[in-house]
Amino acid sequence: MQTHIAQTLRDTPNGAAADAILRKCVHCGFCLATCPTYQLRGDELDSPRGRIYLIKEMLESGQANAATQRHLDRCLGCRACETTCPSGVRYAELADIGRRMVEKQRRRPLGQALLRGALRFGLTSPLFSPALRLGRWLRPLLPRVLRDKVPAASEMGAATGGGPSRTAPLAPRRAPGLEPAAVILPRGCVQPALDPAIDAATERVLAALGVAVLRPPAGPCCGAIRAHLADQRGGLEHARANIDAWWPLLASGAASAIVSNASGCGLTLREYGHWFAGDRAYADKAQRVAAATLDIGEYLAQQRLRWPADWTAAPRQRVAWHPPCSLQHGLRAASAVEATLAELGFDLQRPADAHLCCGSAGTYSVLQGELARELRRRKLENLGVTGADCIITANIGCQQHLQAASAVPVRHWVQLLAERCA
Repeated sequence: MQTHIAQTLRDTPNGAAADAILRKCVHCGFCLATCPTYQLRGDELDSPRGRIYLIKEMLESGQANAATQRHLDRCLGCRACETTCPSGVRYAELADIGRRMVEKQRRRPLGQALLRGALRFGLTSPLFSPALRLGRWLRPLLPRVLRDKVPAASEMGAATGGGPSRTAPLAPRRAPGLEPAAVILPRGCVQPALDPAIDAATERVLAALGVAVLRPPAGPCCGAIRAHLADQRGGLEHARANIDAWWPLLASGAASAIVSNASGCGLTLREYGHWFAGDRAYADKAQRVAAATLDIGEYLAQQRLRWPADWTAAPRQRVAWHPPCSLQHGLRAASAVEATLAELGFDLQRPADAHLCCGSAGTYSVLQGELARELRRRKLENLGVTGADCIITANIGCQQHLQAASAVPVRHWVQLLAERCA
């Protein structure tokens, strides 16, 4: 694609990066077939190729218009287009550059601005947990879009299997020849409040396999929430705080890896090296943190584990598998989870259109409620066809979004493994 970036932008880091990305696009249109919003709306401006043209026009003119803002807002950031693109266009990075430019130039209506501010600061605040408890009391009075995000007590029970989490450490059962290991398990910002059973299950599984879990003092969000809302400075502040907390454990060798059990957070941590590439103080540390980050599925797959006999001998369980976009298109690690579950004897049902987003996409389901609900309806319809009595996923956002409208429990897949621990 030929470009003529505006002189005022051409020599800036964002302008140079965008120019390089734009020049890789060959207009092939393969991305249209895998873009969820294009599938819903049939409008090319709501496809990656259409948004690329809008960003190109903005960078060449130096001016952001309402159409560019509207269509970038509708982008889920699912990265299915990157999986499909034969030219390796880094669309997500280009879209982030476009969003930041739009936010600087265009003032949003007061209601939108207040909602985005509440999401940026509220979801990453220590007050989120007490606010969630209050929200459960007021749930019947909340608008639909917020009610979906506040699980009722009954939904929490269904998601966790209806009983208390088993968290007692178990005897190591690692394959012969492997040294004892220790990993960092990030605390996250919303997951401990929305479903603490996920962390409990992760720790139990790792303990059963002889892996010690290190939990540094509670840090902030990984940075994804603010970064995806075009608050680059806020996202970097959160990332620096995490790097400062984890670096001593990595540098000393006390921890061999950072294991994420929320694929959206894991994808963000994996991008720290890119985020801080031009920061002399943090570039090397950020690269090390990014290289050390693994999704729990990747970590288990890489450990050459010999699964306990009682884990593989359990009755075959039929489950419907929803691979989050951050896992399959961002981390490209859905196959690691699938291989582990297959090895352990689960009857894993992958639904039609498994590559399409469920509509959660971080804060998207709040900001673009109508589109998010339609994507969820289609996803649950396809998952329901499998006939499974349980849906599993690998990201808290997808889990909560789907559970709000699902007739069957939606759980994190590592919870199934925890149930097999003796």
